[in-house]
This record gives sequence, C-alpha cells and structure tokens, in this order.
Amino acid sequence: MNPIEIDGSFGEGGGAILRIASALSAVTSKPVHIFNIRQNRPKGGGLGVQHLKGLEAIAELCNGRIENAEISAKEIWLYPGKIQAKNLYIKIETAGSITLALQTLIPASLHAPSPIKITFDGGATDTFFSPTVDYFRYVFLPILGKVGGEAEINILKRGYYPEGGAKVEVTTYPCHGKIKSLVLTENKSLKKITVISGASESLKGKKVAERQLAGVREVLGKLKLPIEEKVEYCDTRCPGSQICLIAEFENTIIGADNLGKLGKRAEDIGKEAALELLKEQKSGACLDKHLADQILPYLALSSGKSRVTVSEITNHCRTNIWVIEKFLDGKFEIKNNLISWLPDR
Repeated sequence: MNPIEIDGSFGEGGGAILRIASALSAVTSKPVHIFNIRQNRPKGGGLGVQHLKGLEAIAELCNGRIENAEISAKEIWLYPGKIQAKNLYIKIETAGSITLALQTLIPASLHAPSPIKITFDGGATDTFFSPTVDYFRYVFLPILGKVGGEAEINILKRGYYPEGGAKVEVTTYPCHGKIKSLVLTENKSLKKITVISGASESLKGKKVAERQLAGVREVLGKLKLPIEEKVEYCDTRCPGSQICLIAEFENTIIGADNLGKLGKRAEDIGKEAALELLKEQKSGACLDKHLADQILPYLALSSGKSRVTVSEITNHCRTNIWVIEKFLDGKFEIKNNLISWLPDR
C-alpha cells in the first residue's frame, strides 16, 4: 500500500497535522508520508523533541516503523503494524507537552486489545500552546467518555515551562472497536462551575493560586453562578501556575484555562480565563473551540453520523478535518457552528 501523502504546511501548518496523521495511520493500518512538517512554525519547523517522542511511542504501540525520525526532520514515513497492548515509558527531557503527546497516543490506545499504561517521565503538564492537564482530565476525557473512550490520568508531579520534570501515569481502556457517534447540538442547563487554581510551592507565600481565584470572582461573582473552588500548591522543578474553569451542563462540559506568565498579575490570569469561559458559554454551543479540535478524530472513527455545535470554527479545526478525511471514508460538513460527520458506510 502506498503511503497517504500529507502536506504538513496545509492550513495552520502546525504539530496537530503530525499528531492526527500518525494516530490515524496507526488506527487504520495505513502508512503515511508527512512532509513540510510544522512548516508554518517559527524556528524552522520540523520535528521537535516532543513530536519525535510521540512518533516513537505511536510506532512502538502499533509495532510500526518510522523512517527519518530525527530532530528537525521535515518529513517522515510511518509504516504501522498491528496495535498491541503494551505499556509505554516516555522520557521527555524538555518541557514538551504531555497532553499533546496524549492526543497522538489515546486514539490508538483505545484500539488495543487490553488496557495500556503510559508513563511520562519529564515533560510539562501545563505549558503554552496546549491544553492544561486539568482541562484534559475534566473537560476532554468526559466528552471522550460519551463516544465510548475511557482513560484515567494520575498526576504524580506537575511540570511547568521551561524545565518540565513532570511525572504522570495514564491508563487507557479498550473500546473494542465500538467508538460511538455523538449528537450534542443544544446546550442544556448549567449545573456548576468548578475552578481549579494551582501553583508551585515556591509561589505559596505570594498567594498566587488564591489571587488567580480572586480574578475569577471579579468576573463571575456578580452572576450568582454555582461555583466550586479548589486551590492546589505542588512541588515543581521550576515556578509556574495554572487555572482551569470547568462548566458542567446537564448534557455536556465546556472549559477554559490559562497559565501564569512572568510579569503578569495573577489576578489577570484568572480574569482572562473567566472571560473566556463566559464567551464560550454565551455562544450556546455544546463544545468549546478547543474541544472541537480534539474530538473530531473520534467522531470520524465512530459507527454512525455525528452532529455537534461548537463555539467557533477555527483554522485549527478546518486543518484537522482536512487530515482526517485523508484516512477515513466519509466527510465533515460545516453549517454555521454545526459540524456533522457523514460516514460513507
């Protein structure tokens, strides 16, 4: 079988093309040639450490072979074999994103014959340009559960940019080929909003986590919404902070997160996250714009038609759709903020 040709410069031209293409290659057993990898990214693009680690892990999981797998490579070939149940150990020396690595590994892991334990030694649980681990645990995974996917995340040690140093264990459970379709078009009533504000132990004296919460209260306090608050301080290799807001509705979950930044008030970090959540909620959509990107491959792997409303059709979303349609028989349709998956079968 000739490899599927994927131009990594298409659309937003980032790492998501590589992650989705390699994941679907493993699931469908279709070889893939990805070129112009991360062409539209600064610093010359190509494979970074976290991308290479993800590729190596997916190849191990599916007994596959990678050609040209090296740092800064602009093209690779992945020849997948059969997905088997095997525990994975992934060592990440940098602050590479663990949640982005999981975007590659979870689709294939669900198609293994038995549970898989993935251990991350190093990397970041909370870093820029990727979902925080709390968003991944409390927003993405519950929606994944609606289509029949199950995974658990155990954080042993958090890691922030720029030093990483996280320790995380992830267990995935097989779906036995039964990914379900999803219909989420009308947002039902809000049950509660959970706010998780965390920071390094070294920032406890400055009350960074509490101040991030104060920023959230400044935005949401007047609205008399049902809110639960959690404050966490963790031993980390370098200072950092994160906040995640999880809005739980009767039929869905949406979220917003943010990271502390040097020179920026902790209160403003919380305020930005709260304003983002309100924007998502006011859209009336069932999925926030980031979750839309992440759930699309599962909809296309399901057994039937799916329809979901999303707050915004981003370029990232359109790029992901383009990649998915290269591997699977069917097509996505977009009408206003409604995304539908129509399988050929």
